[in-house]
Amino acid sequence: MSDPLDLLIIGGGASGASVAYEAVCRGLRVALLEGADIGAGTSCRSTKLLHGGVRYLELAFKTADPAQFRLVREALLERGHWLEQVPFLAHRLELALPTTNVVGQGYYRIGLGLYDALAGRTGIGASRWLSKAQLEQALPLLKPGLNGGVAYSDGQFDDARLNLLLALSAEQAGAQLHTGCRVTKLEKTPEGRICGAISLTADGREQRWSARVVVNATGMQSDAIRRMADPDLAERMLTSRGVHLVLKANLCPEGVGLLLPATDDGRVLFMLPFFGRTLVGTTDTACDIATASAPSAEEQEYLLAYVRRWFPQLSDLSVGSCWAGGRPLLRPSGDDRNSSRVVREHEVETLPSGLVSVMGGKWTTCRPMAIDTLEAVAAQLERPLPPRQALPLLGSATVPGQTSALLSQQRQELEALLPNTALRTAQANHLHSNFGLRAPALVGGWSESDRQPLSEVIPICRGELHHAIHSEHARSATDVLARRCRLAMVDQSEAERLVPLVNELLEDQGYAAGGQSLNLAH
Repeated sequence: MSDPLDLLIIGGGASGASVAYEAVCRGLRVALLEGADIGAGTSCRSTKLLHGGVRYLELAFKTADPAQFRLVREALLERGHWLEQVPFLAHRLELALPTTNVVGQGYYRIGLGLYDALAGRTGIGASRWLSKAQLEQALPLLKPGLNGGVAYSDGQFDDARLNLLLALSAEQAGAQLHTGCRVTKLEKTPEGRICGAISLTADGREQRWSARVVVNATGMQSDAIRRMADPDLAERMLTSRGVHLVLKANLCPEGVGLLLPATDDGRVLFMLPFFGRTLVGTTDTACDIATASAPSAEEQEYLLAYVRRWFPQLSDLSVGSCWAGGRPLLRPSGDDRNSSRVVREHEVETLPSGLVSVMGGKWTTCRPMAIDTLEAVAAQLERPLPPRQALPLLGSATVPGQTSALLSQQRQELEALLPNTALRTAQANHLHSNFGLRAPALVGGWSESDRQPLSEVIPICRGELHHAIHSEHARSATDVLARRCRLAMVDQSEAERLVPLVNELLEDQGYAAGGQSLNLAH
């Protein structure tokens, strides 16, 4: 029998992939088990913002809650980290808060000035006044009667690709990565200590895993894994559904997004540039896990009603795609607060049996979540972990601060490899944004026909579809078209057109596509 792993991680979302990545950086023997696809749950369904959380800062003032201040400060520092580490996946985004009077402008300007200050040296641009003319230029279809506003900066990113690159980078450094591998039982020693798990593969094979420490990083499913360790545990997770629409219209032609800080029922809404279209979201509706990924007709109409209210001149409300994701909110013990009031902090819990669970948190802070988790792992191993070794994410430079310059330097090389079509510039942008510095080497290995763009919405090509299946663990049309590229999340009907081709490629690689269609709920 082989030696047990140092660490077995259950869950391949942002937190699980981050734990795997940080663990291999410290020399641990790691396996990551994901029951579906990497990032298939909440982690591919965010609002695509790397942000401190303007809403949480305002809540901190209103409730005098220091936990909210800590969360905003930590998240702003992490925003700066990711913008430097993966500039091909993340970029600065300016957002406008419209106002109707000078008092409103002053209120937001003071609050956003503090938001800027909390970022410290990782700041990405100071907030600024917007005159009425500047607001109209940035958002030309916005309703009349506004008195300018305030603009501030946050980060926008590709959540599914970052999740995937964390997992693939860990795998390249030695971690075992298994998708379609659902944990059905935790194993214990005669003394009651967790010592591994039993999993079931998609084809029904049972596998046994032996590990010194098991980490539960399953987000909304955390309570299910915790109860495998102890059936009598109280539930800690509170699920809230966030629904997003992608309008075919581009309401943000200058690349400036819109933040509506107070809807009639006290929610915050974003309208953001998204692949030449407009991402609208998000709702905040308490739900059970079973319905977390199912957008309701009422929630869709709720979002469209605000689009109509703020963009009354817009005549085309065509929706390209609609999807939902559940927020894995951590309920403080004995607390039943409404989901909109729950602090997005995380907690690392270690049960008497030794199971380590990382719960709560938000995408932007997945790295500190992973570091805190590894502190708990070290306690279970009863030894300090080795020093962290540098491990650039796939597509990044060895020295992270050099990535942007190197991307610019290789731009001409990449474009020279692409077909001379009207989409060449867009295709180069897309390939760089997906693969970073690896793009020219990958494209150079594809045939000329495999480089031809297949869609005007996102100029993906056959070569990258094949790469997703062969090298990125994609096993279904949804894996390829919704997460390896974002076509299905932008225009579902356009993605459906390519499903037969993806199924053909899956079958060529020996995977049973079996007429798979898209399913954005999985």
